[in-house]
This record gives sequence, C-alpha cells and structure tokens, in this order.
Amino acid sequence: MSKDKKLSPRLTALSQSLPSSVPFVAPEMTERLSGIPFIARLGANESSFGPSPKVRRVIAESGSEVFKYGDPDAFDLKVELEKQLKVPNQNIVVGEGIDGLMGILCRLMLEEGDVVVTSNGAYPTFNYQVKGVGGKLETVPYLNDYEDPKALIAKAKEQNAKMIYLANPDNPMGTYHTASIIQEMIDSVPDGSLLVLDEAYIELAPQGTAPKIDILNKNVIRLRTFSKAYGLAGARVGYAIGHMDLIKSFDKIRNHFGVNTIGQKAALAALKDQLYVAEVCKSISLGRERINQIAIENGLKTIPSSTNFVAVDCGKDGNFTRKVLAELVGMGIFVRMAFVAPQDRCLRVSIGIPEDIELFAKAFPLALENARKK
Repeated sequence: MSKDKKLSPRLTALSQSLPSSVPFVAPEMTERLSGIPFIARLGANESSFGPSPKVRRVIAESGSEVFKYGDPDAFDLKVELEKQLKVPNQNIVVGEGIDGLMGILCRLMLEEGDVVVTSNGAYPTFNYQVKGVGGKLETVPYLNDYEDPKALIAKAKEQNAKMIYLANPDNPMGTYHTASIIQEMIDSVPDGSLLVLDEAYIELAPQGTAPKIDILNKNVIRLRTFSKAYGLAGARVGYAIGHMDLIKSFDKIRNHFGVNTIGQKAALAALKDQLYVAEVCKSISLGRERINQIAIENGLKTIPSSTNFVAVDCGKDGNFTRKVLAELVGMGIFVRMAFVAPQDRCLRVSIGIPEDIELFAKAFPLALENARKK
C-alpha cells in the first residue's frame, strides 16, 4: 500500500461522534478571534485579587524546585486538609482542579449509555466530561433560578441514574441551598447512584451552606478547589472528599504526577493563610454590592449571589443578553452569560478588583443602549 493510501490513525466510534469543542471559550481565545484586548477580565470567575503575599513568596521560592515531579500523593497538602476539615487524609484525593477530578470520576463510574442527571444549564464542563465517556445526560429545569434537588433525585430514581450532579453554590446563577436541604438530598440518593456535590464556591457562601462531611457515606463525593477564594486558578489544584473505597479507586486511572510541585506548595501555603481568605471574602461581598448597585442604576436587578460572581438580569431574553455581551466584549470587557433559557436572560459578571468593576460600570450603560437599538 502506498504512503498516500495508508489508513489514518483510528479513533474510537465514540470519539468520532463527539464535536471538537471546549466547554468554555477562554478570554485569550476571544481576544484572538476578536482582535480586541480585554481591559477588564470579569468572565472566568477567577480571583483577580490573586493569592496572598505569603503564597506569592512560596511560589517565587519554589521556582528552583520546578525540576522535581510533584508528590503523586500530595501528602503534605492532604495532611493540612485533614487538620482543617477534620477528615482523614485517606478520604481525600488531590487532582488538577475540579475539572480534572470530574474527568477521572466519569471514567471511573460511567460506561457508554449510563445515565447522569443534572440541571439544564448547569456547569457545562461536567456535561463535557460525561459525554466524553459516552454517558447519557438527563436534565431537569431550574426552579426560580435555583437548582432543584427534589427534581434531580426524582429524575435519578426514574432513570436509574449512575450519577447526579449539583453545585452548591450554583454556577451560573450564584444561588445556594442551606445545609439542611443538601443533607436531605444526600439522604435521598437512590442505591447505586452517586451524588457529585460541586462545592467550588463554598468558602464564599454563608455559614450553614455545607452539610457535615460524612466519610462513611458511599453515595456522595464532594469536590472543592483552590481556584476561587484562594486565587490559584492557574495552578490547577482541587480535591475530592468521599468514602475511602471510592477515593482509593482514583489511584487506578488518575494522572499521579498531574499536580505540579509549585501548585502543591502554593495550595498548602494558601490553605494555611485563612486570614487572607477572609479578607478576599469581604472584598468579594463588597463587589457583589457594587454590581447590584450598577444594575439598579441601569433599571435592572441581580440574582442574590453567594459566589464570586453576580448574575445580572438584563430584563429581556437570551437574544438580547447576547447582544449586550457582544457589545461589552467589543469594548474590551470580558464577561459571560448563562447558556440556557430562561437563565440566559442573565449576564454573569465575576467580582474583580474595584478598578475592573468600574470599567464595567462605565461600559454597561452604553452596551445596553446599543443592544436595544439592534
């Protein structure tokens, strides 16, 4: 057979059936496509406050150790998590952010055709991971801009779901359920199902949002991250808490050297500097108030938020919000919006440093005016 007639490398049938896509278009990609550099980065739910000064020093001092592979067990970090969470480190696994842990979890739990239940319009990266292993998504609608735990459980029972996904607090709406409601959901998970409880924003939520961690419960796994309150999104460090049998199973397929040396050291230092985290939480609270004020100044309202972003209700439908979004991007303001109706009436604005919020405040009225003309 001649060279030009050789067969191409063969993807699996599943891989061939999937689109070449990413769950979110990164700000850098948007800049490249539009040719417009962003002057305010308020769309990725990062913390533009950054990590604490102590963490920055650790990052700088760790540069000389970058030749080393990261500890595959992230032992020092897990020991500190054990101290703070009062959870044995054997019940914790560290991975490349929540997204990386979701990917491993889907590979562990799902075979082609297995059903996963989630809310329609919830975190797209989870859906991406489910589809990537051939899982089948079943969705329920939001209830008054809140995820609906009872509907999720009912759908899981109806569909004999392998997994149920819920974020508390929620992304993209920023709403949350109390610990008692989440505990009721945990207690209602059907046999054979696993509740994937995404707590990426838990440090930013009110006291009483997180139910007590029960490491003996085999039907729930909790995902947390250093990307939000700790300001380490670029380091890609997250962790999962669950029953020891499930956590141990991660060792079968995870990338054991996936969390780098500097990331581990930075996360450890960040975890030890809770005073700084408290300061960031205060700054974010003030930022939420400012964005709410901006919405009111423009005759709009916001969805009460317990995260580091605010969903601004633009008062019409998703088509109008897309126009507003395009206008803001054209002015160098990077924001995002919810993807699914009726939540897509909302623009999602991350809480940045005050200077960035004021850039948004200046651009927003003009974006609304231009969108209304179209």
